Amino acid sequence: QVQVVESGGGLVQAGGSLRLSCVCSGRTFSSYIMGWFRQAPGKEREFVAAIDWNGGRTYYTDSVLGRFTISRDNAKNTVYLQMNSLKPEDTAVYYCAAKGGINLITPEYDYWGQGTQVTVSS
Repeated sequence: QVQVVESGGGLVQAGGSLRLSCVCSGRTFSSYIMGWFRQAPGKEREFVAAIDWNGGRTYYTDSVLGRFTISRDNAKNTVYLQMNSLKPEDTAVYYCAAKGGINLITPEYDYWGQGTQVTVSS
């Protein structure tokens, strides 16, 4: 059983920063592609960023490019999302997810966390 647990959400002013963390249980963490998604009120869940098994490849949605950075520490079974220059439109529940394979682009993931709320005030 793989468990995914996010943390680090909170309330921040526009222009501020937050770092989200996601711990993924299991001995095969280093083989997973890890992704971050978000869902704003009244909207569908959308892809934010993904990282391959060793951090060699990353992929971002256009709206966060240059502001968000995804990284991972396989020794700690943890993936991070550093969010800078936050905007009110970044307000959402942020979800961490894990999947096998090598394709960073496809949105289908196998394991999901419960989410952590990020609120950006104007």
